Amino acid sequence: MREVDLSLIMPRKLPALSLSSEQQSQIRQWLNAHGTPQQVVLRSRIILLAAEGQPETTIARRLGTHRKTVRLWRRRFVQQGLESLWRIAPGRGRKPTYGPERVKAIVEATLQSKPKGMTHWSCRVMAKSQGVSKSTVSNIWRSHNLKPHRVKTFKLSRDPKFLEKLTDVVGLYLNPPQQAIVLCVDEKSQIQALDRTQPGLPLKKGRCGTMTHDYKRNGTTTLFAALEILQGRVIGQCYARHRHQEWLKFLRRLDEAFPAEVPLHLVMDNYGTHKTPQVQTWLRRHPRFVLHFVPTSSSWLNLVERWFAELTRKRVRRGSFFSVEDLKKAITEFLGTWNENPKPFVWTATVNSIVEKLSRCRQTLEQIKPGCTQPRGKRRPKLLAT
Repeated sequence: MREVDLSLIMPRKLPALSLSSEQQSQIRQWLNAHGTPQQVVLRSRIILLAAEGQPETTIARRLGTHRKTVRLWRRRFVQQGLESLWRIAPGRGRKPTYGPERVKAIVEATLQSKPKGMTHWSCRVMAKSQGVSKSTVSNIWRSHNLKPHRVKTFKLSRDPKFLEKLTDVVGLYLNPPQQAIVLCVDEKSQIQALDRTQPGLPLKKGRCGTMTHDYKRNGTTTLFAALEILQGRVIGQCYARHRHQEWLKFLRRLDEAFPAEVPLHLVMDNYGTHKTPQVQTWLRRHPRFVLHFVPTSSSWLNLVERWFAELTRKRVRRGSFFSVEDLKKAITEFLGTWNENPKPFVWTATVNSIVEKLSRCRQTLEQIKPGCTQPRGKRRPKLLAT
């Protein structure tokens, strides 16, 4: 009777892999994570079963793979450790459909050209121009972080005393003076009392609220507001106009709202009503008011603008107002609600970081030819958003 080699039919018994507690914890963390690739999950399970002393054939049968695959990843783990479970060997994986030259051509066309009669490329227009699919264009744009459909607004200040004013205002935010109050003051003019032409549908499950695209104008109002930077409290008053007369009325209200012995540092913009002779005369009679002007075209330095954004987003934009008085009532209600639990806006940017960002912006703008929207060379402009 012929003898049978039992090694051909019996599972191959190998010593169990030695795993530390940290390695086991890391592998189980990868298995529980939703974003772990399936190939890494398979390799991790192979290692865990091998650490239990399971034979290669048993591991392969349980995981639905080949015995040689189990042996391969056992060997790689022993030689290279945990990192080997995430590595892809050279030459493996799906081969790219288009070479680097084709990808480079699409990227350069996105950066250096525009479609005929249009301001920017879309995936479908670029795909038709380059003879590829829109998914290919989308993947290339995503890998190169290109977003032609988006644009950010900006404007550089040309104030000759920009650095001096910037240092003054940022210094107030980061290191406010002792025994004094810092107020960011501005007016939000032309707030429209808009009434929708038809009532909208309410919010419900599976459907957002609706409102008509057209509206009826019922007048405007101007909100004067002062934001106290330490506590976040806001003092506001609505007026029909925004002349120096209304500005003086608001200054008198600020004078009454705070104790007379406390200096008031006001951060404001360069609007003409803030500098009229009547205002200057009043300020000379009230020396407790110390003015700090932000540079021209730098409204982003005034923190009250951030509060105006909250007012617009949470109360005005989606509201429907039958009259100006109705609008004023809504603004007053929002002011009262805000001051019940005020939250200050914390300024974190330093003067050096702002100047560095502006320097990069100016350097990029200098590379752009007059009348062009694309910079010279291949460098993309990274403009300062405001």
